[in-house]
Amino acid sequence: MEIVFVGLPIDRDEVEEALETAFEFDGEVTGAGSGMGRCHLDLEITGGLDATAALERLRGVLSELGIAKYATLKVSD
Repeated sequence: MEIVFVGLPIDRDEVEEALETAFEFDGEVTGAGSGMGRCHLDLEITGGLDATAALERLRGVLSELGIAKYATLKVSD
């Protein structure tokens, strides 16, 4: 899945570290980029974690960091 941020008030690396910790064995950040007031992180879900559980966990991380309102999620198969 791709997480696109517009106007992110914290460093993108902080978000990446939080996601790596939250998904530990179930996923990993496989790409990132930034420019033109936007940035994104690519999160690849691995293992037996289903899409619903992955989205709940992702939303929890974004909420804990206080950045959920800056994020748009793009889920691919």
